[in-house]
Formats: sequence, C-alpha cells, structure tokens
Amino acid sequence: MSATDTVEKTMSPTHRRPKNRKRTPYSIFRTVMLVLIVAIFVGPLLWMLLSSFKTNVDIQNTSKAFIFEPILENYRAVIGDGGYLRFVFNSLWIAVGSTGLSLVIGVPAAYAMSRFSMQKSAMLVLMARIIPAISLLVPWFYVFANLGWVGSYGVMILSHMFILIPVSTYIMMSFFDSLPLELEEASLVDGLTPIGAFFRILLPLSVPGIATAGILSFIFSWNNFMFALVLTGRDTKTLPVAVFNFVSYASIDWGAIMAATVVMTLPIIVIALFLQKYIVSGLTAGATKG
Repeated sequence: MSATDTVEKTMSPTHRRPKNRKRTPYSIFRTVMLVLIVAIFVGPLLWMLLSSFKTNVDIQNTSKAFIFEPILENYRAVIGDGGYLRFVFNSLWIAVGSTGLSLVIGVPAAYAMSRFSMQKSAMLVLMARIIPAISLLVPWFYVFANLGWVGSYGVMILSHMFILIPVSTYIMMSFFDSLPLELEEASLVDGLTPIGAFFRILLPLSVPGIATAGILSFIFSWNNFMFALVLTGRDTKTLPVAVFNFVSYASIDWGAIMAATVVMTLPIIVIALFLQKYIVSGLTAGATKG
C-alpha cells in the first residue's frame, strides 16, 4: 500500500472536498436576483442602442426587437444635420467648468470642516444640498434675466455649482475624516505650516476622493435637464435639452432620439467603467473609521 492510499484512508469525510456540490436555495436565489438586476439596468440601455439603428416603423414592431436591418440615418441626422456636436461642446464646457470650480471651493471647505469641527457650516452646506432645485429656478431666472445673463455659459456654471459644491464637500469630508491626524502633526513638526501640510501631504493622499467627487459632479452636470431647459439659450443649449429637437407637434422621431441619447450616454458609461475603482474607494472612505 502506498503512502498516498494510507493518507486518503485516514482522512475523515469532512476533510474531503465533495466533487459535485449541490446548489443551495440561497445560491439559486442570488443568481436569479443578479440576473434580474442586470436585466433591469442593462435592458433599457440595450433597447436604446438597438433602437438607434432602426427606423421608426421597426421600433414600433415588436417582431423586429432583435432581428432587423440596421441603418445609420439616425446618427447622420444627429451628428451631421442636427448640429449635435455643438451641443456636446456646450455640455462638456459647462460640466468641466462647474466641476472644476466646485472642487476648488469644496475640497478646502471640506478640509476645514473636517479638521476644525465646523458643524454649523457643515449643516448649512447640507441644507443647501437638500433644498429642491426646482424651487430655485424662478428666483434665479428673475435675477439672471435682469442681469442679462440668461443664455450664457456663466449662469449655467453658477447654477450647477450650487448643487455640486455641497456634493463634493460632503464626499471630501468623509475622506478627510479617514486620514489620521498624525500625518499633519508630523508635518508640522517638520516645519510645514497647516496650509503647507494640506497642499503637500493631505491633498496628494486625497486623490481618490477628489476623483470620486469630480466624477459624480461631472455626471450630474452632464445629465442635468431642468436648469438647462430654463437658463440656456439657442447657442448654449446642452445635450439633454437638445434631444427635444427631434420632438415636434405632429410626430416624434424616435430613431433620432435614441441615437442622440446614445451619444449623450456613451461618455458617462466610459467614464464610469474606467474610473470605477476611484468611485468605489472614494465613496467607501471613512466608512470603517472608528
């Protein structure tokens, strides 16, 4: 008898890995729920993508949901004839401008609130975040119209910053709370000022949090429809509002709407896929603190 046979016989049944493990009800339930969740989130995107290559007649025909003759006229109408690239530039300019300025203000504010226990200021920022944005549109429009700013890039950037600054501030507050105070104390012992410690020590360490705040702020600004509908003009119209160019009184060009929506959604999906690790790490920062 070989040594291998002796070891196998002396092993108890509990130490042997079963070859065919039966699927438990929990594993079956988990698989079903995962498939259901993926179908709920991916299904509309897939339908939108397929519809962008169909005619309006094929979109209404359920028998051609997956098998149809693809066309490119919808994308030609959006990109070529509709001047859609101009609206892409408008959305990009407003999103980048409002996100950048919000981070410039929100990151130092979050550091001050985190390190100096500015609870009243933090509560004020939170109140600005939970105020319904629609309640601000009428006074904003009245004020900006009297100043002659309606229809400019500046008014859109300012209106988005009102929402983005509280978002970036609260995300960064959680991130700064997760950083140990010993880092700043050691830098002060080495001769740095508090401002120098912030720029040279804490700011490089907070890159994941800044990336998270920046990505979420950019997505909000890119997708915002309500502010753009009221405060933009013909030359500053953004993508969400431009989609309605294909809606007329008598008909709706569903194929062009789907193509325009794909063009609007694709950059956000690409950003989320490539930068998801920063989003996860930034949102979970401070969750295990204490």
